Amino acid sequence: MSAPSQDRATESAPVIPEFPTDRPLAAIYGRNARSVIERGFKVIARQNWAVLVSGFFEPVLYLLAMGLGLGALVGEVSGPGGSSIPYTAYIAPALLATSAMNGAIYDSTWNVFFKLRFARVYHAMLQTSLGPMDVALGEIFLALFRGFLYACGFMAVMLVMGLVTSPWAILMVPVALLIAVGFASVGMAVTSYLKSFQQMDVINFVMLPMFLFSATLYPIEVFPEVIQWFIKAMPLWHGVELMRHLAVGFVSGATLGHALYFVAMTVFGVWFTTVRLRALFLR
Repeated sequence: MSAPSQDRATESAPVIPEFPTDRPLAAIYGRNARSVIERGFKVIARQNWAVLVSGFFEPVLYLLAMGLGLGALVGEVSGPGGSSIPYTAYIAPALLATSAMNGAIYDSTWNVFFKLRFARVYHAMLQTSLGPMDVALGEIFLALFRGFLYACGFMAVMLVMGLVTSPWAILMVPVALLIAVGFASVGMAVTSYLKSFQQMDVINFVMLPMFLFSATLYPIEVFPEVIQWFIKAMPLWHGVELMRHLAVGFVSGATLGHALYFVAMTVFGVWFTTVRLRALFLR
């Protein structure tokens, strides 16, 4: 082959991006999580938008059935700080936290499970300049986006029903994002260990009791003290309490403590997911 032909062949050959190695975290982070996010939004726009929207309605139906139906029988209950509030206003912030959790968990578990075990999308991604942390951050962001949509939609329902009475309630949407990213990061890490649809049922087995027992629909004081301590260790309870504090404007040190719980949960989840993906694909 002549020299010009060799030059043309070299120019037309695909360029394989090199993974940078001269900076911190180079072995796991290629600084290109946006590529994972862009791909996720294209899939949502073309295929998954109906699935994305459908998960919003479950907490709304709970609010209408329990808040308006049972609420007419219950009347008022004791809220944060001992203030008396209608039962509908009591469960609405809890269901907002649940909505953010549902959006994040569904996206970071079932969606990730399919990409990991069947479509093998992550195998392909990690053959490029993307690192495990790029994949983790990208997928967690997509789960966060789903939780954000659910939170905004549920917040709109609360506004229409007149359940937003405090200026502090404006912080409920960013707090919903904090709750969503905490659940998404841990959810993706846990999913990386599951290998069958039967094992995936464990997620629903955990989620339903956590929803029912995290003081979402009734005060935690109805339980024996030993069970109360167990409930307070679960993340959804912290999300529920944090939302209730903001809904009525009762901001205290406990409010900050609930927020820091999710900050720690997020940091742990991102680290855990990154380490797990590296162990799976970069042996």
